Amino acid sequence: MDSSITKHQKNLSAAIHISTFSKYFIPFGNFIVPLILWTSNKNQSQFIDYNGKQALNFQISILLYSIAIGVVAFTLALFTTWDFIDFISISEYNTHHIDFDFDFDFDNPLSFSAGIILLSTMGILGLGLLVLDVVCTVIATLKSNEGIEYKYPLTINFIN
Repeated sequence: MDSSITKHQKNLSAAIHISTFSKYFIPFGNFIVPLILWTSNKNQSQFIDYNGKQALNFQISILLYSIAIGVVAFTLALFTTWDFIDFISISEYNTHHIDFDFDFDFDNPLSFSAGIILLSTMGILGLGLLVLDVVCTVIATLKSNEGIEYKYPLTINFIN
């Protein structure tokens, strides 16, 4: 722990990290609130500057990973929906028999059953990103409150 870092700087750095949770109350709060705190105080110390950059870079990285997962999931859902509609034969609307033929056809990656597995994988990856975001933000908050510089994992450095 560096003794040249004041308690105010530690608290402000911790506030920058924890302010990313404002996204649950304010749209894009995970960018706006830390950005305001960081830009208004970054000239006070290198510790505040470092923590502000880390928090914002991590939030931008999480956003990009989420968008990538969303695009893949949307594409999979779009292409597997047609197979889903096909198993309920709309042309035979006067019968009460619905064929639930869920044969796993991995030769056709766009089949309904393979699509469900791939979409479930995308959902698990999305939940993993959420857990990573929450856990790493809490750890970064605690570390910065102790005066330790924390580097988020899986972060792309957009702001240097």
